[in-house]
Amino acid sequence: MFEAVEGLVEEHAELETRLSAPETHADARLAKQLNQRYAELSAIIGAWRDWSRLSDDVEAARELAGEDSAFAEEAQALTERRAEAEERLRRLLVPRDPADSKDAILEIKSGEGGEESALFAGDLLRMYTRYAERLGWKVEVLDATESDLGGYKSVTVALKAKGTPEPGQAPYALMKFEGGVHRVQRVPVTESQGRVHTSAAGVLVLPEAEQVDVSIDENDLRIDVFRSSGPGGQSVNTTDSAVRITHLPTGIVVSCQNEKSQLQNKEQALRILRARLLVAAQEAAAAEASDARRLQVRTVDRSERIRTYNFPENRISDHRTGYKAYNLDQVLDGDLAPVVTSCVDADLAARLAALES
Repeated sequence: MFEAVEGLVEEHAELETRLSAPETHADARLAKQLNQRYAELSAIIGAWRDWSRLSDDVEAARELAGEDSAFAEEAQALTERRAEAEERLRRLLVPRDPADSKDAILEIKSGEGGEESALFAGDLLRMYTRYAERLGWKVEVLDATESDLGGYKSVTVALKAKGTPEPGQAPYALMKFEGGVHRVQRVPVTESQGRVHTSAAGVLVLPEAEQVDVSIDENDLRIDVFRSSGPGGQSVNTTDSAVRITHLPTGIVVSCQNEKSQLQNKEQALRILRARLLVAAQEAAAAEASDARRLQVRTVDRSERIRTYNFPENRISDHRTGYKAYNLDQVLDGDLAPVVTSCVDADLAARLAALES
């Protein structure tokens, strides 16, 4: 497996040369792609050099231990450090989802449970926003439909990293495991008897597509405008600023009403449409993408839950990885990293096992 690193060293040197050329940065999209690949290769080569150096040190310590037993302990410590470096290198060499370097679009929809589900959708939005802030990501609300009590029937946000993230640290790479049904157990604000109710909200995560990723023919679009509405369905604008775009070849429909300008709503809707079309193309092109997509449910059915948020016990449970913790209040305040890490590690372990089988 490590033999492949030699070819990557050559590619890394070539990228370094290209990135030093002024003409490369005249094309912002190309420069971004090259920087992302350069960061990925830099991490791999750094880990490989650490492993190689430690391998040499282990051999030297073992030779010295044959003459002086005092070096035996050092040889053992170096062997353990080499094993850690080897594991890190193996993880970095596992083929990644090409979309892992992209920003993400997150859709949260209320499901079973009425107003309580909409309030929980708002809690999820706050959790993801706080988590994004901890990572230094920009959060942009693309579209939102509020409920009467201040929750969300539906809300779509874009998560954007600053600069070039480390491999595996871009928004889509981390957030893609959030796709699915999230179940909540708590006493709703509308419950007068103090009984615990169960409701659910659905989360869908898409890699944000750039215009070069997806080509959209204007002739394939039907664009309708309408008056935006607020909680309860009342009109909140006096002009037809909301936009609904139907992609005729696929039947995908996207609507946006969050902005006051019809043009802005159209641009936001096109961003979401591009992301959906990119995922659809990935599904059609590769069975792996289809397998990953099936983990993100399209209907908010509690039987297809991926995670449970139990308020009476302050417990969060991920049903895919077995992760469980009793710090739900902290997780909802943005301390989501351990939960996400459990999903990332489980996915990595599965891909490593597939490579070695």
